[in-house]
Amino acid sequence: MNRKNKKLLTAISASTDWLLIVCVYIACAWLWLGVWKQTPNNMAFVRVLHSDTGLAACIYAFVLVLSLSQLKLYSFSANIKKKQAAFRIAISNLIGSSIIGFVLYFFRLQEFSRGVLFLFIGASTLTLTLKHILSHHLIAHLGFFRKNVLLLGGGDTALAYAKAANDDQNLSITLLGYLNETKCEKMCIPYLGALQSLKDYLQDDSVDEVVIAFEAGETGWIRPMLSICEQCGARVSVIPFYSDLFPASPQIETIGPIRAINLRGNQMDNLAFAVIKRSFDILVSAVALLLLSPLFLVVAIGVKHSSPGPIFFRQKRVGLNKKLFTMYKFRSMRLNDTQDTAWSTDADPRKTRFGSILRKYSIDELPQLFNVLRGDMSLVGPRPEIPYYVDKFQKSVHLYMVKHQVRPGITGWAQINGYRGDTDIQMRIDHDIWYIEHMSVSLDLRILWRTFFSGWVNDETYLNPAQNTQQTDQKASSDPKPPFSQGQS
Repeated sequence: MNRKNKKLLTAISASTDWLLIVCVYIACAWLWLGVWKQTPNNMAFVRVLHSDTGLAACIYAFVLVLSLSQLKLYSFSANIKKKQAAFRIAISNLIGSSIIGFVLYFFRLQEFSRGVLFLFIGASTLTLTLKHILSHHLIAHLGFFRKNVLLLGGGDTALAYAKAANDDQNLSITLLGYLNETKCEKMCIPYLGALQSLKDYLQDDSVDEVVIAFEAGETGWIRPMLSICEQCGARVSVIPFYSDLFPASPQIETIGPIRAINLRGNQMDNLAFAVIKRSFDILVSAVALLLLSPLFLVVAIGVKHSSPGPIFFRQKRVGLNKKLFTMYKFRSMRLNDTQDTAWSTDADPRKTRFGSILRKYSIDELPQLFNVLRGDMSLVGPRPEIPYYVDKFQKSVHLYMVKHQVRPGITGWAQINGYRGDTDIQMRIDHDIWYIEHMSVSLDLRILWRTFFSGWVNDETYLNPAQNTQQTDQKASSDPKPPFSQGQS
C-alpha cells in the first residue's frame, strides 16, 4: 500500500471510529437511562442527548481514537490478526474509559452514569472490532495488501527473507522467484536467472516490488539494480546485509544530504506515547498509594518492630540517562555496612524474619510508587541497579547500558519471565532490550497484568555473585539471542 493511500485510509478509519464511538455512547445512554432505567431526567441522559455538543461522547471518542492510534490499529499492516485487533480495541476502551471517567468524576465536569459507562465499553468494543474486521477484509479483497515480489540475491540475507515471507502468510507476499549470478540450492523459491535479466522481468506488470538482498561482497550490484528499477518505475526495498543489527523500529534521521539510521531510538521519542505513559504512571501510582495506605501503615509497624532502624530503605540507583536517584523500599534487612555493594541472595543472613515475608511477596517494593509519582521511575521498565554494579556490568554484559535510555520500572519484561533477583544478568538485559525495542501501551498493560496475577511471589532460582559475574564475563564476547518463547507477542 503506498503512503498516500495509507494516510487516506488512516484518516477515514479514524474519523469513522470517532463517529461510531459518539453514536454508540449516545445509544448506550438512551438504552440504559431512557429505556432500562426509565430516567429521562437524569443529567447524564439530558446532557448527552439534548446538549448541542454531546460533550461526554466527543471526549470519549477523542480519547479512544488517540489510544487506538497509539496501539497501531490504524497502521493497516496486514499482519494484525483478528484477535490482536480485538485485544487492542478492548484495551483501548478500558484505558480511555478509565481515564475519562476518572477525570469527569474527579473534577465534576459532567454527571455520568456508571451503567452507561460499562455498557458503552462492551458495545464500543464489539462495534469497533466488527468494523475493523470488515474493513480489513474489504481492503484485502480490493488488493491493497497483495504484492508480487521479485527477489535479488542468493546469500544468507536473501534466504532469510524468502523463508520469513513464505512462513508468514499474513504478509500477503507472493515471491515470484529470485535473480542471482549463481543458483542457490537452499533457496525455497524458483531461480529465474542472472541479475542482468532484471529489466526483462520488469517489463511484465506482474512484478509489484523488487527486494534487493545482497551480501557484503555484492554491494557493487546495488546501484546498477536500483538504476534499472528506477528506469522501469518499479518499487524497491533494500535489505542491508547487516540488518540483524537493526532494532525492531529503527529511525532514519536526515542531516543535510546524509541519511543516518538511529539504531537505538525508542517509543519514548514519540511525544504522544511519552505523554500517555507518564500520565498512566501518575494516575495509577496516585490511586495505588491511596488504596494501599492502610497496608503501608501495617508494614511500617512490622518493620519498626522487626529490628532497630528506619522504616524505609533508601538507596542510590542509576536511572534515566544514567542519572542517580534515591529509590525507596520497605526495609527488609538489618542495618549493615555493605548495603551499597553486597548482592542479596535468597538465604541472606541480613534479612529479618518479617523482611523475608515482605521480600517473598514483593511488598518491600511498594514504596517505589513514590518514585513513580516523582518521575524517577515508571510502572514498567528495566529494573534499576546500584552504581557499584552498573560500573561492574557495563564492562562485561553486552548492551547493559542501553537500558538507561528509558525510565527504570517497578516491574518489567525480564521480571515476568523469571529474571529477577540474583539471576543471569545477560538474559535479564536481553529481555530489557527487547522490551525497549517493542515498547507499547498494550505491552505495558500485559506486563502489569501478569505481574499483578503471578509476578508478586519471589520464587526465582538464585546464583551466588561469583557465578553470576563469571557467567556474564563468558557471554560478553558474543551477541546472544534472547529466548522470548515465554509469552512473546
